[in-house]
Amino acid sequence: MRLDRVLCHWRVWGFLAVMALWPPAVSAAPITPERISTALSKLEALAEGAVANGAVPGLAIAVVHDDKVVFLKSFGHREAGKPELVDADTVFQIASLSKPVSATVVAALVGEGVLSWDSKVADLDPAFRLADPYPTAELTIRDLFAHRSGLPGTAGDDLEDIGYDRATILGRLRFVPPSSSFRAGYSYSNFGLTEGAIAAARATGKSWEEVAEEKLYRPLGMASTSSRYADFVKHADRAALHVRLDGVWTAKIKRNPDAQAPAGGVSSTARDLAQWVRLVLSDGVHDGKPLIAADALAQTHVPLMTRGKNPVSGGESFYGLGWNIEFGRHGLSWGHAGAFSVGARTLVTIFPHEKLGIVILTNAFPTGVPEGLSDCLADLVFDGKVEGDWIAAWNGIYGGLFGPAVEAAKAAYAAPPSPARPARPADAYAGRYASDFIGDAVVSGAGDGLLLKLGPSGARSYSLAHFDGDRFVTFPDAETPDRPAGVSFAIGPDGKATAMTVDFLDDNHLGTLQRVGD
Repeated sequence: MRLDRVLCHWRVWGFLAVMALWPPAVSAAPITPERISTALSKLEALAEGAVANGAVPGLAIAVVHDDKVVFLKSFGHREAGKPELVDADTVFQIASLSKPVSATVVAALVGEGVLSWDSKVADLDPAFRLADPYPTAELTIRDLFAHRSGLPGTAGDDLEDIGYDRATILGRLRFVPPSSSFRAGYSYSNFGLTEGAIAAARATGKSWEEVAEEKLYRPLGMASTSSRYADFVKHADRAALHVRLDGVWTAKIKRNPDAQAPAGGVSSTARDLAQWVRLVLSDGVHDGKPLIAADALAQTHVPLMTRGKNPVSGGESFYGLGWNIEFGRHGLSWGHAGAFSVGARTLVTIFPHEKLGIVILTNAFPTGVPEGLSDCLADLVFDGKVEGDWIAAWNGIYGGLFGPAVEAAKAAYAAPPSPARPARPADAYAGRYASDFIGDAVVSGAGDGLLLKLGPSGARSYSLAHFDGDRFVTFPDAETPDRPAGVSFAIGPDGKATAMTVDFLDDNHLGTLQRVGD
């Protein structure tokens, strides 16, 4: 997801002191196995109710306490309208829950001395560049996993949307102007973190996907977990992605996240992720065997950047290395959400003092079920009762993520001015366009409108309908299919277009392409 934006920088050591002094949460009664058991029976009923009420088509939950998997259950269907049920081994695309998983992989490399969190990217991946030379020279793995490189949050996401591969996207980040000074602002960047992981893997001479398997998935017995989309689609027991169409959950869109695999491309099961949670709660030890150095893993949970307040609970929230760190109603927690707006929602929440962790995987967007159920469990464990309708509260948060922007765009293009200025003949716009960041584009006439082709070898096609004058409108986004976007042309003295600005690629003011030929 692309949620949090630039805030201020905090120093590491001050937070280390805060964490050392932060007390465990005080609950109304001791957190005994019996209390956990009572909470889990109520959690099960809440999860059953969420599916029965249509909040999600399906979900799977794992809960770990005191190094034991105390709850591993599934609910609902892998695909709405089909009979196959979700089970503990159903493979879900976990989206940005991939980030703390990937941070754990890098911690394994750090613990082995292959690199450090402060290794410079310039030494590991000399070809990588940011827009400015000083950050390029000083950038570290820590900077990228903490989202403090200065890269804007959406940098590279636009290129992924039009079909470019990982290497191309990372190579073109050098053209993206920073959204903040280096290390001075927090900006959640999928491709920034991806570069951090790719650079770390380069120190081994292996691909990221191989490193993740060798250092984490295989040692933990996570046999159904992968950082490759091809492995996900090989599983017969996999969850489809769902969005609401006319109020009905519908499996409509597939999502290949290989380009940003470390940030959003892991697929896994509740059973597998329970083993990862055990490892994290045991400071790198699994089944009595040390797998990851505790100090390397502990660095991932040091708050480095402030994120503001939790939008529901009001707790203070920070970012470490691939993890959110929160000081909230129930004390210290570590966590991370995941979301594909084409149909996935996931969450991990860990209470380290209490040795308690929960993973929730769902196959729908938008929904606040993961956070809602996690908050309910925390209330039940710490207080013995649920303190609020957390699912409804979080549904409101996720349901409103894109609504205002979509409505504003729809209003802007609801109707052209009256009278609308006519378009020029198609050959005034037709031709080749290019920019360093977006690459090549081709515009051609198509009936009463135009056709725009973008991406490698014109991989993505967009129909352009005339709106007003030299401005056209298209609907580019499968994730929000009713959201219009403009494409406008600058016209030269000869009456032909000299440049084209594609609004849906202009988040970072890089959406203008110059005409280079007919």
